[in-house]
Amino acid sequence: MSSFTAADDAATFATEVLESDVPVVVDFWAVWCGPCRMVTPELEKLAAAHGTAVKVVKVDVDANPEVAGRYRIQGIPTIALFRDGQPVAVSVGAKPYAAIEAELGLTAA
Repeated sequence: MSSFTAADDAATFATEVLESDVPVVVDFWAVWCGPCRMVTPELEKLAAAHGTAVKVVKVDVDANPEVAGRYRIQGIPTIALFRDGQPVAVSVGAKPYAAIEAELGLTAA
């Protein structure tokens, strides 16, 4: 998880996601969630493919329930693409990198 930024409080989420000048892939997850752990390597592939054009931020829904509630996260893993501080696409469930990339509307750089 070292290649990702953690946004486990509202202030960090605002800085890293809402104020970002590049698109942000947000992984809503929890430590106890097996499928969430399965999707981490897929997000590492996505981050590697897009380099600095996209940022990946992980939000632990247990540590940051305020943000999870604000975006009505009901199941995890939920992976959302934010542009200009707004969620524009969502992928729910553990999926391979290519499926996540397609659902979020991203194309490799």
